[in-house]
Amino acid sequence: MFDYYRLLLGPVAARNVLLENAYLLFDDDLQFPTQNYVPMGHVHCIFGMPVMLDSGELLDSFVAAAKAQVQSSVAAPVAEAVSTAMPSLRTLGKIALGGAQMVLAQGAVNPFQSCSNPQLSCHNTTVVENLCCFNAPGGQLLQTQFWDTHPVTGPVDSWTLHGLWPDRCDGTYDANCDSSRSYSNISAILKSFGADDTLSFMQTYWKDYKGQDESFWYHEWAKHGTCISTLEPECYTEHKPTEEVVDYFNRAVSLFKTLPSYEWLAAAGITPSSSQTYTFQAIQDALAAKRPGVEVTLGCKSGELNEIWYHYDVRGSLQTGEFVPANPDGTKSTCPKTGIKYLPKGGSQPPATSTTVGGPAPTSTSAPGAPFSGRGFLNVEIGGAKKGCIISKGTWYTTGTCATFTATELDDGFTLKSSKGNCGIVGGALTCDASVSSGTGFTAVDGSLAAGGNAVWSADKAASGSTQVPVYAGGDHAQQFALTWQSA
Repeated sequence: MFDYYRLLLGPVAARNVLLENAYLLFDDDLQFPTQNYVPMGHVHCIFGMPVMLDSGELLDSFVAAAKAQVQSSVAAPVAEAVSTAMPSLRTLGKIALGGAQMVLAQGAVNPFQSCSNPQLSCHNTTVVENLCCFNAPGGQLLQTQFWDTHPVTGPVDSWTLHGLWPDRCDGTYDANCDSSRSYSNISAILKSFGADDTLSFMQTYWKDYKGQDESFWYHEWAKHGTCISTLEPECYTEHKPTEEVVDYFNRAVSLFKTLPSYEWLAAAGITPSSSQTYTFQAIQDALAAKRPGVEVTLGCKSGELNEIWYHYDVRGSLQTGEFVPANPDGTKSTCPKTGIKYLPKGGSQPPATSTTVGGPAPTSTSAPGAPFSGRGFLNVEIGGAKKGCIISKGTWYTTGTCATFTATELDDGFTLKSSKGNCGIVGGALTCDASVSSGTGFTAVDGSLAAGGNAVWSADKAASGSTQVPVYAGGDHAQQFALTWQSA
């Protein structure tokens, strides 16, 4: 019986060890064949880096994870145990690091998995198995931009980068999908992989309006980046911890550089002004001239243009795939049809009256997210009249007690939760239960609940008596209605 057994972790570069493979050694009472095991003294390699036997909790936690997996498959042939029962590097890393937020790996980004004949996301008719070559469920990627005037953020003649977001092809989205990879040291990660040019660009064009750039980048990666399937660690041939972070920010920056919103709008005569206003269609047409056949999502706050979302479907992975311009996936613009203000950065607020290019005076919009906060009820309204409410599973009911929901604020909306669990849009239907791992990010439009910017909800029929009726996002079903908030 050997004092140590070696669990094959995989090939590593010869510069790390003089052997062909790296091994994790641990005491155990299991027996393995003696061939192909070479004593390595007191030096072990984890992820291709030398680690001493007495390196403490990190090695101990790797050992515990590996032993549990191998013991559970002791009856299987050794080769099969190594190939099928051995915990993945990602699993071991999560256990050993305990969800650590400060992780760093040196060197260049490793090759990404090769994808032959990749499909276009959001256009598949059958299930795609390899999600390293196909973005799902977040199949539509949104490159989002800010125009912040109070306080002024970024260059006065450029929009700034907001993020790169995966949507579920229907306007809904997942968020914060992997807490173990919610890395907070974004600048250090980029520097460690030699992405200094990307970081330098971000320091000018990917700005937080409060000046907290590092926290902003962390938020965008943790909330959106961790939900992109092609950035999963197993998609890399020899994954180094955090290298997917570099790919996320590199792609977001390179995509932003192809979308000079300020220049495109100016070419159509749409420039920041304290007096002139613009129509929704004029802004859409100016941007469509550079991206024929597709529209963008325009975001306004109090009638002021402050966001543009460019939508893409992707043929292949985020890292190496083709970004194909697409129409919005269900997300709705929040700007009025006329009277849109496009204020200059650093300029004064517009006067009380102003002229509008292409239409009459501006219309008002409600504050994003209001009034959904704290605990409350979701009422069903048809023609302004209450017709029952939503119960804890997310269905429409007209008798009995309404469920209490908790609204938790996000930076660009809120999530909802009932006693059954998180609420999300699953298969197009409002669903609240324990299977919804990360709730949908909802917003409010004119005081009504909205999914993907759309405040219309529908059902196959109106609820009555003790019948519970499924509720669907959008107006595709026979009975349409609104969902409004009543504070508990």
